[in-house]
Amino acid sequence: MQSYVIHFIRHGDIADTLKGKYIGTTDVPLSEEGKQNLASYDSKYIYPGTQVVFTSPLKRCVETAGIIYPDIKPLVIDQLAECDFGAWENKSAEDLKDDSLFQKWLAGENGVKPPNGESPTEFTQRVCVVFEQIIEGMMKTGNTEAVVITHGGVIMTLLSVYGIPRAKPFEWVMDNGFGYSARVNPMLWQRDRVMEVYRKIPVMPEDNT
Repeated sequence: MQSYVIHFIRHGDIADTLKGKYIGTTDVPLSEEGKQNLASYDSKYIYPGTQVVFTSPLKRCVETAGIIYPDIKPLVIDQLAECDFGAWENKSAEDLKDDSLFQKWLAGENGVKPPNGESPTEFTQRVCVVFEQIIEGMMKTGNTEAVVITHGGVIMTLLSVYGIPRAKPFEWVMDNGFGYSARVNPMLWQRDRVMEVYRKIPVMPEDNT
């Protein structure tokens, strides 16, 4: 039976001044260093070939797609955007340390979410629905390989929900410009909604087997 392969790649670096802040739906571009790093990775490593590229609508993902896959026009999917941190966008944990709602959110209290933002449950539901639609679309169209260029939070969430071996979201952390490849067996997918995460990407040339 035909299996399907999906490669998850986290977008490149953004400006250092934004690191450590909650940058979710804020539409910031790649930094110049981020663009240079991606070009360097593309020459040093091998990114997987693909029939189609799906990307978050945010600039940092669309620009990443253009650098790694310049010959493929990406399919932009709004639901692949990062979590909406609402009123906490562009703020750091230090900025929010005296916010009691933020402390409850950090502690994982049920139903707590950023003002005007998404709760963890809402975010997970959003990205899982669109990911299952991507899988369904691949099976219908016959595309057997796809790249998803999105955000760290999206990738960690999807791999923690569907990935085998089982692991918590933080255990799927990855650097900017890197990610994971996963294999979807249709029978296992239909029965258990799982996929095998089988390698980190990009790979060194000698490991590209």
